[in-house]
Amino acid sequence: MAQKTNAARQLDQMKIPYELREYTVDESDLSAGTVAEKIGFPLNQVYKTIVARGDKTGVILACIPGDKELNLKALALLSGNKKAEVVPLKDVQPLTGYIRGGVSPLGLKKKFPIFLEEAALQHDTISISAGIRGGVILLNPKDLLTATGATCGSISKAGE
Repeated sequence: MAQKTNAARQLDQMKIPYELREYTVDESDLSAGTVAEKIGFPLNQVYKTIVARGDKTGVILACIPGDKELNLKALALLSGNKKAEVVPLKDVQPLTGYIRGGVSPLGLKKKFPIFLEEAALQHDTISISAGIRGGVILLNPKDLLTATGATCGSISKAGE
């Protein structure tokens, strides 16, 4: 990866170990399954970051495994909201500074509450977006908690 992303810089500043891995982007398929295949990593360890909005707290980020769907009711409960909804795609970049397929819980323009699926802690390493399409960061989920101050909980459900 030619350039360091803000996400990688944040980890560097905190002296948190990680590995950058790049892959070829297919604009027509930005799914976690495709990313998992391209980086040779199990889908349940490839975490996607979803931008949501709570009715009380405003913008919140949820990191869930690639083989699951976001449970909005569970996210709302964990984040102290009555309800939560995924923000429209057009709002993702203005809010986070990242484009779809490249949203990272690290190196954000603005600090938002972050919620991590607790299943992440069962793994030694998970993959998150490096903040650009075609780049991921592999790191220990406990280090991700340290770097983001995320709250852990059960916020995902089986995909349909």
